[in-house]
Amino acid sequence: MLRIHFTADDLARVRTARSPDPLAETVLSLPVLQDPGSAGVALAGWRERTRRGLRPSMRLLFELAPAHAGEYVPEVFTHARAHTLAEGLDHTWSLPRGQWAADLRATALLRPDAPGWIHALHQGSPEWGDLVRRALEDYHAVAVAPYWAQLLAAAHDDRTRRALITADCGLDGLLGTLHPEIRWTSPVLQVPCASDADLRLDGRGLLLVPTFFWPGPLVLLDNADPGRPLVLRYPVARDLADYRAVWAAGDVGAEPGGALAALLGATRARTLRAASTPAGTSELARRVRTSPATASHHAGVLRAAGLLTTERAGSAVRHALTPLGRALLGDAV
Repeated sequence: MLRIHFTADDLARVRTARSPDPLAETVLSLPVLQDPGSAGVALAGWRERTRRGLRPSMRLLFELAPAHAGEYVPEVFTHARAHTLAEGLDHTWSLPRGQWAADLRATALLRPDAPGWIHALHQGSPEWGDLVRRALEDYHAVAVAPYWAQLLAAAHDDRTRRALITADCGLDGLLGTLHPEIRWTSPVLQVPCASDADLRLDGRGLLLVPTFFWPGPLVLLDNADPGRPLVLRYPVARDLADYRAVWAAGDVGAEPGGALAALLGATRARTLRAASTPAGTSELARRVRTSPATASHHAGVLRAAGLLTTERAGSAVRHALTPLGRALLGDAV
């Protein structure tokens, strides 16, 4: 059990993230995919669908974040708090070498049998860096991106619900209802942990981050900056119906008979869904698994229909949903 001790300053710095992070969710989903016992039947359909889309180049990710490794997660991939996978990857690969070294020390302690290529990755190998980055992009497109709109909607609903709890019951109500395995007895928050330890926040505060793919509470000590708020991830899905609402509807725009596909066409529906997290044309094309020219064409049609906006900054563009586009996407799921 991890006992997190709060001061008055820490209680004043409790925040709830607006949404999960695409890169962190991608990495957190890897052990769950490999272990049928993790989240059990709640993610059985997602596992089956994702395994059908796996390619040999993605297999090295199973060594990066293996099943049956306790609460081990390669922490260097969880710092970004970005809106898109590309932003998260850019942030991760721009981290100072000292932070990669700190993560490698944790890996050596928790996974003494980790393969040598993981050491090379943390030591800055360009070859392994390129392989892992491409594998994460490809895996994300199969395992996470098709469900991202539903996941964001679930996180938004959860954030609204917790804001109302806080308004009605204060921080005691918020911290006391995070998860059945989390216990709050002011000023100590008890979170399940592989080891028995006490952690004093000493003013750094706490950031609550919803997660869909990790089935229980998870605290990762931030080796990026010990002054940043401690991150506590908690499951956004509360029951089987919540899980199914995300993964079962995740590909509705591409499935035969899907309402959104029937209205817009399958590729255009996927393009609209892919833009639920703002992205440039190349990233949009990668998510939809089409060419940049095709993605640009469909984005133009959706923009003319008032469903997308496109902002330009020099030669770069950024596509995002309009309120009408988000409402249409919400109605379809």
